[in-house]
Amino acid sequence: MRVAIGNAVIIIGVIFVLIGVFGIYRFRNFYSRILISSMVDTVGFITICTGAVIRSGISWFSLKVLLLAAVVMIINPVVTHAITRSAYYGGYIIDEEGEDNAAGS
Repeated sequence: MRVAIGNAVIIIGVIFVLIGVFGIYRFRNFYSRILISSMVDTVGFITICTGAVIRSGISWFSLKVLLLAAVVMIINPVVTHAITRSAYYGGYIIDEEGEDNAAGS
């Protein structure tokens, strides 16, 4: 039973990531795309890790996966913020039509 529930949670996480990848193409500018990609990456990864923990039960593997998930929950938003901030301060702007343009273009 535990393995079936774990597999179901892993499949839900993979489906979430796949739908999120298609959702990235829906948005037209850099800032919207990086917001969606960060959310999809973090939530999908956490869901897949949760499924792996449920599937394996309580073990050293589960502890390692939970530690890895905690690190990703902390680091991923910080890295996304740093990338977005560097793009903003680097002069990456969005036109009125919503198209991306670099500062020198």
